[in-house]
Amino acid sequence: MSLHIVLFEPEIPANTGNISRTCLGTGTTLHLVHPLGFSTDDRMLRRAGLDYWKDVDVKEHPSIHEVYAAYPEGEFYYIENFGTKHYTDFDFSDTNKHIFFVFGKETTGIPKALLHGKEDRCLRIHMNENIRSLNLSNTAAIILYEALRQQNFPGMR
Repeated sequence: MSLHIVLFEPEIPANTGNISRTCLGTGTTLHLVHPLGFSTDDRMLRRAGLDYWKDVDVKEHPSIHEVYAAYPEGEFYYIENFGTKHYTDFDFSDTNKHIFFVFGKETTGIPKALLHGKEDRCLRIHMNENIRSLNLSNTAAIILYEALRQQNFPGMR
């Protein structure tokens, strides 16, 4: 099975480009949930992803519900700065599962209605009170690499 990054209605092409590069380097599937705040032909996206974009396993979806339908056995975790549990409190070591980390749009996050009933799967990153949140691409890398560490970095050297 595998790890997945889901970007729910991303707005900033450079963040998506950076995340795509991280996904390629880790064998992670990237899911983009529409509407996107940019075109996948955007030069900023391509610049951040460098010449790797064509090699990234990117799947585009018209809605988050399509992602759920495509992966009914998936384990979904929602990364939000108001999450009540830390990402380090969870076990992501089972490589026989499809594990999804869902990130919201940069300006508004994941809609509260989408999170209703999933509060126990809302995770946060440790940080002090000086900022509201970390950059999206940094956050995705932190969470992804923790899951990979727990899985002993499969297929990586």
